[in-house]
Amino acid sequence: MNIDRNSRYLSQDIHFFAAALSETLVSVWEEDPASVYVEIERGYIECYTPDVVRIRNEETGYLTHYNRDTAMFQRM
Repeated sequence: MNIDRNSRYLSQDIHFFAAALSETLVSVWEEDPASVYVEIERGYIECYTPDVVRIRNEETGYLTHYNRDTAMFQRM
């Protein structure tokens, strides 16, 4: 995956920091068994570490943790 400077994809700590600080809506994508990325959730970044991002669901408010190695994050 080629991520350039103007991309909407979050990959670096500074991207996650800016999205969390500005309360930007983020979509979370993961690969299905057919190796196709599907959107699994939309929400706001509550917390992030080098390994995990915690997302607060846009509709329900539930918190879910996603591994940064297996999920893809995109600004909406």
